[in-house]
Amino acid sequence: MTAPANPTYRLLIALVLAIVMMVLDQRTPWAAPVRHVLGYLTAPIHYLAHLPVDSGEWLSEQTQSRGSLIDENRRLQRQALILEQRVQRLAVLEAENVRLRELLNSSADLDANVLVAEIIGVDPDPNRQELVINKGSGDQVSRGQAVLDAQGLIGQVVDAGPLSSRVLLVTDASHAMSVQVNRNGVRAVLAGTGQSDGLKLLYVPDTADIREGDLLVSTGLGQRYPRGYPVATVTAVRHQSGAPFAEIAARPTARVDRASHVLLVQSTDEPLIPVPDPEAANDA
Repeated sequence: MTAPANPTYRLLIALVLAIVMMVLDQRTPWAAPVRHVLGYLTAPIHYLAHLPVDSGEWLSEQTQSRGSLIDENRRLQRQALILEQRVQRLAVLEAENVRLRELLNSSADLDANVLVAEIIGVDPDPNRQELVINKGSGDQVSRGQAVLDAQGLIGQVVDAGPLSSRVLLVTDASHAMSVQVNRNGVRAVLAGTGQSDGLKLLYVPDTADIREGDLLVSTGLGQRYPRGYPVATVTAVRHQSGAPFAEIAARPTARVDRASHVLLVQSTDEPLIPVPDPEAANDA
């Protein structure tokens, strides 16, 4: 029985064979086909050997790409939100600009001194139709001064403070004024109903020539309001058999519940008489 070969001899034999193969590969062409075949045979081994490294690099790239996409998506969402807010703000400013242009155009047509004011408050009492504006006695605002927007009369100043004033709307249930039909000059008393879109004509004879769609303008009687300003449009005329007066409803021409800016008017040809103070009258 032969003893196993010494490992040192095996290493020497392998080393000699390797040297012989390298010499033959350099000096003779017969090793090229063998090397070519060995390349095909060892390619899977190389692929498997590099697979963990390649997989790690691919996974790292994908993770980085996904993180970058998430960050980019968040950035774009924030940017879109900011742009959307800017668009909304521009829409608000554009609408406000249109309203101010309407006011300026209407003030150019008025035979009166006008002052532009901003509405800064609304009376929370549902039984009161009042506004608060940002102009007061320091801006030469006085009680009894007429207030209007680009479409018509809104109301009258009932209290002028140093920096702000209260305006009683024409739709308030305690408010009444003299108006006339623009079409034929028929006069009547227009009263508020407590609703922002509701007015009514009082004590109009059943035979009076007033029709649906007629424009009602201020008469200037009593010098509470300047003459000739649009106030309301007749929306309904009802005649009841045997009733002495017709039931006539109207709608304000002014945007009472939507206005943001108003004009305060001081007529140049007939001064306004201040509205009597109810509290002063009661004290007297």
